[in-house]
Amino acid sequence: MTMAATDHRPVTEVVLTPMRRRHLRAVMRIEAQTQARGWSVGLFLGELARPEGRRYLVAKVGAQVVGFGGMLFIGSDGHVTTLSVDPAWRRQGIATHLLAALCREAIARGLTALTLEVRAHNPEAQGLYRAFGFVPAGVRRNYYAETGEDALVMWAHEIDEPDYAGRLDALDRGAVSHAELRGLDPSFGVNP
Repeated sequence: MTMAATDHRPVTEVVLTPMRRRHLRAVMRIEAQTQARGWSVGLFLGELARPEGRRYLVAKVGAQVVGFGGMLFIGSDGHVTTLSVDPAWRRQGIATHLLAALCREAIARGLTALTLEVRAHNPEAQGLYRAFGFVPAGVRRNYYAETGEDALVMWAHEIDEPDYAGRLDALDRGAVSHAELRGLDPSFGVNP
């Protein structure tokens, strides 16, 4: 899967590919830049060693890894385990394309709902997830041990419906902004 960068940089091809052990040095560099206390190499290695029920992707520009994301598949639900983009490459749609690819994988596997935890004080990430139909469902108090920060638990339901595929297509094309998508149907993804 490829995409073009969208800000002031020259148009650049970004390729999404399965995460491999050889990518972990770059993944850990991004993790150190974006998380106070992120995943360890051992945790990533453990996830990659058990590919059944999991999908981990990296976003690359040439040989450079600029982002990564992962999802765990459990029953009819998918759990976004990690999603991060190198700060130098943010606001170019990389996280959107990574998450869209993971969502498509979940749909292909017959899943009907997605969940994740996001820092309660991270409105940018919450905005991205809302664009994908995730809505708040609860709070995990003191979830992030290094800061004591709460996590907002978010869910997207009915991802197997045609409307959700249309949402993914629109996001992936960059046809509409996250704010515009949120305005299309504020109840989309809310479990009745």
